[in-house]
Amino acid sequence: MKDSYFERKRARIEIIPMIDIMFFLLVFFIIVTLQLIPTTGMNTKLPESTTAKELKHPKVVISLSRIGKMYVEGREVTSGQLTAMLEEFPNPTQVIVTIAGAKQATLQDLVNVMDACRRAGVSQIGIAARRT
Repeated sequence: MKDSYFERKRARIEIIPMIDIMFFLLVFFIIVTLQLIPTTGMNTKLPESTTAKELKHPKVVISLSRIGKMYVEGREVTSGQLTAMLEEFPNPTQVIVTIAGAKQATLQDLVNVMDACRRAGVSQIGIAARRT
């Protein structure tokens, strides 16, 4: 008589927990990737536009505060520093710049940022706006 307690059972690989882990990793990497796509900058209230459209992913995002200060990657820069930074790219004419200006920023401050970009040879300049 065989004792059922000592009977060998065939090993099974449980696939359901492995699928759960893979989905968790997939979701984790998607969330991390989405958090890394927007370049760091200032929290500003963008102007609104009904005709805003998607632009190519910029290489440089310049934040413009309501008092006219410029920020690149969270660091405050002057007009001259911005021009020098953009000139360091291998081909500045191919650099895509997006200006994320505060709603209260003046037109003169916007023109100053655009002038600094154009002095470096950048011609692809976009202005960020919130679609309404």
